[in-house]
Amino acid sequence: MIQVNKEKAKKTIEKLFKKTVNKSSKQNSIHLLINSERLDFNMDLAGSSKDNIHIDSEQPYYIASVGKLFTSILVGILYENGKLNFNDNISKFLDDKLLKNLHIYKGKDYSEEIKIKHLLNHTSGLYDHWDPLLENLFENPDVIMSPKKIIAWSKENLKTHCPPGEGFNYSDTNYHLLGLIIEEITATPFHEALKEYIFKPLKMKQSSMLHYSKPIEENKYPMADFYIKNAKLTNYPAYANIDYAGGGIVAPAKDLLEFMKAVVKHQIIQKETFEKMKDWTKYSLGIDYGYGLMNFKTIPLLMPKKYNMWGHAGATGAFMFYHPELDTYLIGTFNDFRFEKKSIRFLFKVINKLYKEI
Repeated sequence: MIQVNKEKAKKTIEKLFKKTVNKSSKQNSIHLLINSERLDFNMDLAGSSKDNIHIDSEQPYYIASVGKLFTSILVGILYENGKLNFNDNISKFLDDKLLKNLHIYKGKDYSEEIKIKHLLNHTSGLYDHWDPLLENLFENPDVIMSPKKIIAWSKENLKTHCPPGEGFNYSDTNYHLLGLIIEEITATPFHEALKEYIFKPLKMKQSSMLHYSKPIEENKYPMADFYIKNAKLTNYPAYANIDYAGGGIVAPAKDLLEFMKAVVKHQIIQKETFEKMKDWTKYSLGIDYGYGLMNFKTIPLLMPKKYNMWGHAGATGAFMFYHPELDTYLIGTFNDFRFEKKSIRFLFKVINKLYKEI
């Protein structure tokens, strides 16, 4: 049985955490939760490099693309309820107006060939609206586009990458479409479906969807602000529609832990369903992508086995991973787009500290 020198590990991780918080004067807030039943280990930290900002570990924060795992699990629930199959064509659920000219590649229309699984693991070949619409947001902050209007805008302004199933291209547009499919099947808004199928059953009482809904119980603390460069995105309601089902969830780390435990222990979807979600395609060197799942895998000389974990990361430096060998959950955020890649390097350092004390 793996054992860890808990007190020494906590001291070294806390030292690393404080050093990371104080390293940048631009670091408004950072959260880190580590939990392991096997190691009997738990830490829940929060901090800011700015004296005028109070950050608490119970504070809810925006999780960015980490929310894609919630969307994919919700699709898995609908699969188990007999409402859809991963191999279903999306034309079964979307109206003709939305589907028309959705996927034109080299003059051929592939719109009818896109399957739900293609959306889930980003192999649809569709464009990604996120970057261009984020740029537009700052020029036109008062223009709020519905998810359907964002799809319509994308069809007119963006180019597809490849036929469905023939390549990987990370795309928030895929998850926009999944959100609309979920709304069609459940006959309820996406944020309500999240609450009914995930938040309520898992008692995630302080979780909500950015600018769409309120938590079941009022949060003791306000949502932590999140930034892109020096812009406080918290104050841009139009941003919520750009993100939508691709990552619009706001939650405290303790709620996210309940969600991840339910996924790992097959309490929210069955093991057989979760195994189907491991329909891996190559994301980047050392990382595969399944249905809303990032999987860090061993690459000799480049990615040691000790970094093997699955979950998801987000553009704000948010992360939510499960480390099978250590039976450990690693959850947190930097709340700033400048820390997207730095957050993963930080996560690796945390894992190094844990292994050092084993």
